[in-house]
Amino acid sequence: MRSSVFTGAFLLLALPVLAQQQRPAMVAEDGAFQERGSTRVLYWDTKANAAFGQFAIDYGRPVWKKEYDDPARFDQLTKGKTYRLGSNFWTVLDSHLPLKVSGKDVAPGNYYLGLARSADGGKWSLVFIDSAKARSMRLDAYQIERAPVLFQAPMAVEPATEMSQQLTITLSYTREKPKDVKLRISWGKLQLSAPVEVTVGP
Repeated sequence: MRSSVFTGAFLLLALPVLAQQQRPAMVAEDGAFQERGSTRVLYWDTKANAAFGQFAIDYGRPVWKKEYDDPARFDQLTKGKTYRLGSNFWTVLDSHLPLKVSGKDVAPGNYYLGLARSADGGKWSLVFIDSAKARSMRLDAYQIERAPVLFQAPMAVEPATEMSQQLTITLSYTREKPKDVKLRISWGKLQLSAPVEVTVGP
């Protein structure tokens, strides 16, 4: 009996060591096809038949989960936190043009984007991340809490007119004022927006 107890105790101690030895040093993920969304605004010079410039947002489209319908659960996940916007690879803003997002100057360039919510839950912000530094750090969007944030732009909460099962980001404008663009983020029952002023044209 004593021998079997000793053997059992030895196996219990050895299992974690064996598990660590069997775990590979590196794994790869998400090599298959991934659905991504993209929205852009292009400004075209009709006289010269050439582009004035453009900006675009490319993003993964996570599905809204039923558990997020619980306000307490959603608050627990979002209040006081900065977290990834989208799924898989970073959500990317690439702009050829100077922008103002909610009054914040955004120079032409490439940015990774995230979302932030205040601790009291009353304010949301679009987070602009230095993509060059994040790239040099080899950060995945899952590690957004380590990412070098450049600045944040406030976003307004809008009443959601319908349920958006997948994350949807749109850039909309009127024909009369194409330089005044509205950025809208819709996901589940959450809908956020921010005005975008574009410097472009003659």
